[in-house]
Amino acid sequence: MSLVKAINHIGIAVRSIDAQRPHYEDTLGALFECIEEVPSQKVRVAFFRIGDVRLELLEPTDSTSTVAAFLEKRGEGLHHIAFTVEGIGARIAELKQSGLRMIDENPRVGAHQMQIAFVHPKSTFGVLTELCEPPAGHDSVP
Repeated sequence: MSLVKAINHIGIAVRSIDAQRPHYEDTLGALFECIEEVPSQKVRVAFFRIGDVRLELLEPTDSTSTVAAFLEKRGEGLHHIAFTVEGIGARIAELKQSGLRMIDENPRVGAHQMQIAFVHPKSTFGVLTELCEPPAGHDSVP
């Protein structure tokens, strides 16, 4: 079985979704899909679609969130790449068995009720990688 099925989305850390929304909609012509707050991650997220690609803007809602720390250290920009997987628990186990370091040892709920888990960027050549398993009946972000 292939570990990943597709790229689910590309995450971009921003200080303000509202300030950047015109750039994605008007300048790039991206289709706005929705905004959702994810209290467990202390972020507000906005999804945009360009063709088959989804972009997720991540705005911290609390100064103690990991996205706020990212912005403080690195500024706005590329945050992570997310891949769609099936059987996220088994995929985590496979990655751990192959020696990769997981940020999330167990899946947790992310935006759109997807089960998610992050792989530590030290194990993926500096790229923060997210595994996403959409709810049953969905291939990707609704």
